[in-house]
Amino acid sequence: MTPDRSPLPRRRDGVLGRVLTGALAVASVLVVLVLWAAAGGPAALLAEGTAILAAARLTGLVAADLLLLQVLAMARVPWLERAWGQDRLARGHRLLGFTSCWLMAGHVVLVAYGYAAPAGTGVLAQLADLVVRYPGMLLAAAGTTLLVLVAALSVRAARRRVRYENWHLLHLYAYLGVGLAVPHQLWNGAHFVTSPAAAAYWWTLWGAAFAALLVFRVGRPLWLSRRHRLTVAEVRREASDVYSVYLAGHRLDRLAARPGQFLTWRLRTGRGWSRAHPFSLSEAPRADRLRFTFRAAGDDGARLAGAAPGTAVLIEGPYGTLTEGRRRGERVLLMAAGIGITPLRALLEGMRYAPGEVTLIYRARSDEELVLRAEIDGIARERGAQVIYLPGPPPTGRVSWLTAELAERFADHEALAHLVPELAGRDVFLCGPPPWMAAARAALRAAGVSARQVHDERFGW
Repeated sequence: MTPDRSPLPRRRDGVLGRVLTGALAVASVLVVLVLWAAAGGPAALLAEGTAILAAARLTGLVAADLLLLQVLAMARVPWLERAWGQDRLARGHRLLGFTSCWLMAGHVVLVAYGYAAPAGTGVLAQLADLVVRYPGMLLAAAGTTLLVLVAALSVRAARRRVRYENWHLLHLYAYLGVGLAVPHQLWNGAHFVTSPAAAAYWWTLWGAAFAALLVFRVGRPLWLSRRHRLTVAEVRREASDVYSVYLAGHRLDRLAARPGQFLTWRLRTGRGWSRAHPFSLSEAPRADRLRFTFRAAGDDGARLAGAAPGTAVLIEGPYGTLTEGRRRGERVLLMAAGIGITPLRALLEGMRYAPGEVTLIYRARSDEELVLRAEIDGIARERGAQVIYLPGPPPTGRVSWLTAELAERFADHEALAHLVPELAGRDVFLCGPPPWMAAARAALRAAGVSARQVHDERFGW
């Protein structure tokens, strides 16, 4: 086989995009503060009789701004996805969500107290009166309740008790909560109705958020699904609980998916089809075929594994930045654990490299769990890649990326240096369970690998 010496793909790490969008997010909060100040907010905040209501308006305005930034972060806007990656956007979405939720709670309490104190009524009684009498407040109360429930479900302890697919579906009710808050701001927002500049700003931000949702969360997935007409061609069992789904479609090259990326899949298999499943491509995408490989768990796993040929498939994506576009040099190390092999198997096949430039370390609990091994061996022989399999149970008493046997002989970083020569000069792509990836990143740092050379996506939801 002739070595591939073609130039590396142009890097698309999105630094400029992250700087610009981060600056815009900060600027949006500053605009809210400026508009609040221009409407006399600081003076009201310092006055004895109006301080509480001024603080209530400020917390409400900032909460609304962060809420809409949160919506935009997860609206699947393609250039945002390319700049940040969905894992970073998800973490930002989570931070913005909890912050806006606390500010919103503060807004509600401050408003009720601000009106109750002069009237000499109880806070709860005053809050009930506001909800019933003021236009839009009943809708706002319903929207706030939905948002608080979604926030409660997003607390880590609660998320552990809910399957990802159900959590994702319930999470969509947050959009309804945001929508129900709009009339309150339009009808009761003093800054909105008295300032043309504030009205223009808020109309623009609300419009951008809802347009992004409509176009990229609804319109684009429907258009892609109709354009490419994906259907299940075959479901193949790879191991006792691991399956690959082969999909046929029309002009899939125009989908522009890249090795290392993932799509969100919905297989029209009857009840439960609306639940979304984010799975990585497990082979380099082809013009007539895509494949994802997954570990079956629960009812949804059985449903996907039992999909009949010809089943229609709805898609969102492709998403993800764990691609060759992050690569900085010629030599590469791929490190996978468990089902995390899927995007790295696609990279092993589709990445540009010459013989000897790529090493794959594949960690699993047993030989039986080394899924796609025959394919990996075939790619390694054809492309001249080195593959190191590390089956075996993990060490007890500590988290390590190694097997128990190797952990007795080497420290985590020493094992890396032993297994992979010239480690410090390599790009490293990681995929596996979050604790395993954390251990691998720590070992790489200790072995002298720069953080800029380590590429991963973390999808702990």
